[in-house]
Amino acid sequence: MTTSPSSPAPAENQPPPVTDHPEWRRHLPALASAAAGINHASNAWDAVSDSFCDQDGWPVDEKGYADGKVKRDAEAWKHVEVFLDHGPEVLAAVRAAVDSADYAGGPISDDLYRLRGIDTTLEQAGQLRHEWDQIMALMDASQPGSLQLYQESAEEHRNAEGWHYAHELSDHGPALVRAAEYLADRTNAERPSHTERARVALTRSAPGNRRVPSDGPAPAPAPHPPAPSRSR
Repeated sequence: MTTSPSSPAPAENQPPPVTDHPEWRRHLPALASAAAGINHASNAWDAVSDSFCDQDGWPVDEKGYADGKVKRDAEAWKHVEVFLDHGPEVLAAVRAAVDSADYAGGPISDDLYRLRGIDTTLEQAGQLRHEWDQIMALMDASQPGSLQLYQESAEEHRNAEGWHYAHELSDHGPALVRAAEYLADRTNAERPSHTERARVALTRSAPGNRRVPSDGPAPAPAPHPPAPSRSR
């Protein structure tokens, strides 16, 4: 079957799919947004927390003060879970891509220094989430229908414990994103383009572009076929 000029080329003549950036770079927008979200929750609480306290810093509106912290902790925990879902893969990629010069005084040396301890933060926050999931499952299994009654209180307890990890990630998170973006850009700059390599390979393999090396012997001309005999 012939192929029209407008038809796509056969699959074997197509260049391989190209990834412009390392695969783990797709996690960075979520991590950057999560870090910003934690800072927003913290700043929003700081802006109003003094209004619930006296001049010495003691709460005079205990309910308003407690409700404000509950709101802050709940908002921050949502962003902690984003770090738990996306952070480990990016952190592993950063650790694999850095070299000693990056730690010694490169453009991301300060960010790499800030990442010390992020492993522990992610591990402990992940353990908190795992324990909370187990508690919810056991509660629902032992007291069917009562989960909704206790879930709000259990969530407040989890979020309050998780605020410490959120606060840590508000510093670790931006450093992780900056380091990952720098290393991703450097990786792309150092590796040759897959598209260009595929194009060169296809050009060389095209029937009309195969050349005989200049230092080799010239190929012998093909013998002429015998002249056809005339029939009588």
